[in-house]
Amino acid sequence: MKRIISIMLCCCCLTAMGQSAEQFKEKYDRQVRLTGQDGVGVEYILEKWGEAYPDDCEMLEGKYKYYFVKSKSEQIQAIDAERYLGEKPVLSLKDSLGKKVNYFMVPQYDDSLFLISQKCIDRAIELSPEALIYRFDKITALASYEKESPDMAATAMLDLIDYDASAHPAWTYAGAEVPREDFISAVQEYCYMFYHIGSPSSYESFRTLSERMLKKDPKNTVFLNNLGAYWQVARRDDKKAAKYYKKVLKLNPGDESASSNLKIIERNKHKK
Repeated sequence: MKRIISIMLCCCCLTAMGQSAEQFKEKYDRQVRLTGQDGVGVEYILEKWGEAYPDDCEMLEGKYKYYFVKSKSEQIQAIDAERYLGEKPVLSLKDSLGKKVNYFMVPQYDDSLFLISQKCIDRAIELSPEALIYRFDKITALASYEKESPDMAATAMLDLIDYDASAHPAWTYAGAEVPREDFISAVQEYCYMFYHIGSPSSYESFRTLSERMLKKDPKNTVFLNNLGAYWQVARRDDKKAAKYYKKVLKLNPGDESASSNLKIIERNKHKK
């Protein structure tokens, strides 16, 4: 009898120790709310979760977020520009000669921790190739890491567009099906991100992504407007920009963006 009770108690203890993936997720979410994405106790939960469910994509995303946030710090730096990464300076002072010096908050990364975060999110993408959230996690992290030269982020975005064109996946986001127009809108959001950075390299990424989307849909006025903006803002070529805006208005005479930009070009022409 004592032996039976002992076995039953042992089984109860094992049951209490065993946790489902959902229970780990609840513990993780609660700890993040209490202490932050890389706070005390978060890594421990993620490690235990990973030991029990090594191919759980939500666990892998949690590890990605933990190591990405852990890798990041910020420094204030003097940069000879009016804007950096699309942002205004956090502080402007005069030097001893009276020249204005702009100071910007610049992200810095620990390479080894950042690499761990990328390996985690790459594994999640491998396990769930149709889940957009993991792909967007990776692209956003790369763009932040690369700062004014987001070449790897642009390449990852191009790979996503090409995969969409070749495989026609049924995209999901947080478990819900993603309509076609939402996928296109998401691509445009990343185009705008590159445009907002405002560096020569990011402008080229903005152009390349827009051109790749137009290969699939040559009459998409969103990406035609993008190329107009590229030639107007990045290359200062109003003549080429006007060609794209006129294409947009031919397809959609009520397009306000193309119409207003053409008016700006006409005003500049008269000023010259």
